[in-house]
Amino acid sequence: MSQQRPGDAGAPTMRDVANRAGVSTMTVSRVLKDDTRVSDTTRRRVLDAVDALGYRLNATARSLRLGGSGMIGLIVTNLANPFYSRLALGVQEVASQHGLSMLLSNTGEQLDRERGLVEDLASRQVAGMIVVPAGGSHSHLTPAALRDMPVVLASRPPSGMEADCVLVDDFGGARDATARLLAAGHRRIGFLGNPPSIHTGAERYRGYRAAHEAAGLEPDDRLVRRGLTDVATAERAARGLLAPGGSGGPGPDTARAPAAPTALFCTNNRLTQGAIRAVRALDLSVALAGFDDFDLADVLGMPLTIVSYDADEMGRQAARLLIERINGGPAATWPPRRTVLPTHVIRYGPK
Repeated sequence: MSQQRPGDAGAPTMRDVANRAGVSTMTVSRVLKDDTRVSDTTRRRVLDAVDALGYRLNATARSLRLGGSGMIGLIVTNLANPFYSRLALGVQEVASQHGLSMLLSNTGEQLDRERGLVEDLASRQVAGMIVVPAGGSHSHLTPAALRDMPVVLASRPPSGMEADCVLVDDFGGARDATARLLAAGHRRIGFLGNPPSIHTGAERYRGYRAAHEAAGLEPDDRLVRRGLTDVATAERAARGLLAPGGSGGPGPDTARAPAAPTALFCTNNRLTQGAIRAVRALDLSVALAGFDDFDLADVLGMPLTIVSYDADEMGRQAARLLIERINGGPAATWPPRRTVLPTHVIRYGPK
């Protein structure tokens, strides 16, 4: 059965969906807006009716009603990182359910580029933006700067402003993974971290230290390397820590190289991959733990502890918060909301 597009003669309407599902048009609208007040049974009945009738939201009419382009913007810091691809998929999923398109941009962790992208999206009259901020200055994202355009921050919290945000339990995840290494008997655990100026870098380092403190231990600062940005810098830092007598990589100068660590904790998937390269190249038996799951982590055949969470869900949650602000109503007047996604620890490889 062919599906007709909204605007064609005889195209299914929201009332048609409501009649088929045996609910009111208000209930259909709530389901399409992902309103949590609708029961799962009713939601399924409405979505089945939508699929059966081939109903589609009229994006043009919706755009005019919202006073914008029918699009939302998503700005991330590093599209080469699979985390941001999953985040984007989550945002797009919810946006499409509400008849909105998504414009995706990448800053490369450059604040000036972020400012330019924000200005560009605002000039295109997007209905709202989701931003993973590149720096600590967020003045260009304030309501005054954007003429009250809704903004939601993802992965990193607002600084010097108020806004909805969706975060990961960075502290708790890092603490739990480090605690696993300590429980396995490791007492010299190296730390490979992203820049401390980034929220995730600071919180995950705090979790690493908290796990040591809970075990009555003081981590050796000579085993800490921060400010790492990609696979290559992490591999060099790991080689410096693990090679006999080595203390290379970015970090504090030491007059005497420390004993090599027996385990490494890495603060994101790219740094974990760099550490894996170093361990394999040096042919060492070193336990690894890292934040962010990644493809093939389960087939590497080495001891690997991963802090996992649902990156797609971060995107979905951020999009829902944004669309609630865009649509107005009671939710648009609520104080800024902060959602923190839970993490769980996965163990790969031999015991």
